Amino acid sequence: MLELEFTTEDLALTRLALSPLWEAIASLRVLTSPDSHTLHHPWLAAVRPRLARARLDLRPVIELLTPKVAAFVAPAPMTSAPDIQLELATIRAQPVERIHADLDALGLPRYPDPAAAVEKVATTIEAYWELAVAPYWPRIRAVLEADIRHRAYLLSTGGGRRLFADLDPNLRWEGGRLAVRLRNNRSGTVELNGRGLVLAPSAFAWPRISLLTTPPWQPLLRYPARGTAKIWESRPAAPSTALTRVIGRPKARLLTLLHEPATTTQLAALAGLTVGGASQHLTALRDAGLVRPTRVGRSILYARTDTAETLVGRRS
Repeated sequence: MLELEFTTEDLALTRLALSPLWEAIASLRVLTSPDSHTLHHPWLAAVRPRLARARLDLRPVIELLTPKVAAFVAPAPMTSAPDIQLELATIRAQPVERIHADLDALGLPRYPDPAAAVEKVATTIEAYWELAVAPYWPRIRAVLEADIRHRAYLLSTGGGRRLFADLDPNLRWEGGRLAVRLRNNRSGTVELNGRGLVLAPSAFAWPRISLLTTPPWQPLLRYPARGTAKIWESRPAAPSTALTRVIGRPKARLLTLLHEPATTTQLAALAGLTVGGASQHLTALRDAGLVRPTRVGRSILYARTDTAETLVGRRS
């Protein structure tokens, strides 16, 4: 067991945050090791053909994920709910010495041109995010935010002891220390030294916890979010009565069918519409901020926005 030793200052600085960047990184590990992540097979089945069509070269990022993740591509989020662009800017802003230290720790060669290499890493992650994670981000974020609300309630009603007791079976709080059982059986004691601890729920981290304690990075504990299994559950095929009354049956039907990102042609066939008719309805939904288009090769995929996820989730 590894033990994290807290001071009063560390407890005061312990916080909860979510990270879209980490979901991209963790989902790449799912993509490269699918047998260890059976929960996410529905996502894999949808995303693999899309990535193949886009011919995106993921090697600049994947080489940073084995056997461990390079810290500079997955640092602790700076705010409680950053967007992907803010986190990518953090990657781009890392000092060369810190990047090379991370590469040295993983036994990887240093970058001959660090600025160009890091920019390539960041742009690859951004392109991958748009193809593989962004279409599902509203439902993923809903699960992560629900987990954070639950943890915040536990902290407010029972303090750190109750928070950590409910977090994961591999964690145990005792006497000002947090004992962590890691997959690699790492042991010893790590003093947080007033740096605090960031607790970050993750969907794609399931079923494992992971820990970053290497200075000068802020200590970070990632754990499987409650309700992760619900993300890939089948969604209702019929739109709700309330939603149909507000935006009409064709648009409500299209939104309901978008439990998975799809093209205009696919949606037209599923909804029993002409391609032209489906296109008109999707344009209206886009203008209303209910769907977002993403180009994948020669195709345009539509996915629901946060607002649409909320509307479709309200059944009546």
